[in-house]
Amino acid sequence: MNFNHYETIYILQPNITEAENLALVNQYKSLMKKYGGHNISIQHKGRRHLNYNIQSYYDGIYVQINYTASSNLVKILEKNMRLRGDIIRYITIKNYSTSHIKV
Repeated sequence: MNFNHYETIYILQPNITEAENLALVNQYKSLMKKYGGHNISIQHKGRRHLNYNIQSYYDGIYVQINYTASSNLVKILEKNMRLRGDIIRYITIKNYSTSHIKV
């Protein structure tokens, strides 16, 4: 199976408590491990002002997850985020290492 490096950033509603945020992070971490993700690194970026309103919110809580996994895990993770009401935006990008790029 082919594993790639991914970075997922999601924005939570600003009224989410720290305990709810940590529970969500732990849920995603265990989901990722269950489906073969590894090298999981989670960074809490904190509450930030949004450049434009998203679903009537001016602020959001940013969380960044870096991991190595298959594309199937990304689909599962994004589906889970799409179905949650407390996540107002998310994006996943595939990180390319310079050693893999041919010029």
